[in-house]
Amino acid sequence: MIENITAVAADGTACGARAKGNGARALVFVHGVGSTAAIWDRQLEAFGDRYRAVAIELRGNGVPKPEPDPARITRAGYAADVVAVMDALSIERATIVGCSLGGVVAFELWQRAPERIESMVIVGSFAAYPNAAAYAAGICEAASAAGSMEAFAAQRAPKLGLPPERLRETVEQMACKSLPSYLAATQATWTGDYSALLPSIGVPVLVTCGERDAIAPPELSRAIAAGIPGALMELVPDAGHVANADNPAAFNALLKDFLSAGR
Repeated sequence: MIENITAVAADGTACGARAKGNGARALVFVHGVGSTAAIWDRQLEAFGDRYRAVAIELRGNGVPKPEPDPARITRAGYAADVVAVMDALSIERATIVGCSLGGVVAFELWQRAPERIESMVIVGSFAAYPNAAAYAAGICEAASAAGSMEAFAAQRAPKLGLPPERLRETVEQMACKSLPSYLAATQATWTGDYSALLPSIGVPVLVTCGERDAIAPPELSRAIAAGIPGALMELVPDAGHVANADNPAAFNALLKDFLSAGR
């Protein structure tokens, strides 16, 4: 059974998680800007029997309520959320598995608390997004003009390269966030630059993305893999931007192989 928990980060901001299993080794999953922790349920079910599998619910993400002051929705705040949940569950070190924004959070956590990371799996993410400021501004403008998060989600979701059966799930997860929180999260997601950090990452890393990811296309994942000593790079077939949900069987197989190799 998946358990819902809440935690409070060091700055007093509430965050949460969905958790399953009590294994000695921990997997900590971090969602993207348009998703919630529930986007990892397929992985919690697949790995919860063997691992302590935990999906972070980042601050300002619709759950828990109330949402924080948007000024607290930052990359540093997201890293603090991961630490808060790990502390609440007495997890000292974990494999951090982050999709899109979740990959950015993994880099931020490495910058702030590398001792908490055993290994990383970076999914459909980037170390520095091309023309980041303009890209983020365009998303914020479109979200503000849409009239509601639900209307914006209906416009945005088809661009993610997802299977048609995942459209409703994607719209619902994106629509649960308030517009101010989403705008702050958008700035946090796209505008960081971790290029100079990559060579310092000294844990095993798997970099992967969906083969039809048009939001963070494979060349951005290849750039991450090239920058991290010893990193592996794999594409997920028949998947778009959220590869773990678009093709969970293929993604889970890659993750299982990575973990089984002692990484």
